[in-house]
Amino acid sequence: MTAPTPDIVTRYLDAADSRDSAACAACFTETGTVVDEGKTYRGREEIFDWREATLSRFTYTTTVTGSEAVSDSEYRVKVLVEGDFPGGIARLTFDFTLEDGLIAHLSIVE
Repeated sequence: MTAPTPDIVTRYLDAADSRDSAACAACFTETGTVVDEGKTYRGREEIFDWREATLSRFTYTTTVTGSEAVSDSEYRVKVLVEGDFPGGIARLTFDFTLEDGLIAHLSIVE
């Protein structure tokens, strides 16, 4: 099922696609967190560093394949990622928790 996503989620996904780590980090609250590949990144500085590290390791494209509102503040986005990482294709789920118009938490899982 595909549902409209909040502006901040769209802004994050667009910034990630354009490889703009600063814009990605700016989508988060001051104390926002990201969990990716079993690691947790806290605050905008660590989130910026995480995006930069990811960009330096791999080249990839993303395609949103679906989205749904889980609650008033939680959104799930399904993403197909293709690139030069091991396996070359990944189907990921981005679980966003929003707070005051920004992302408070993002969990990325397969």
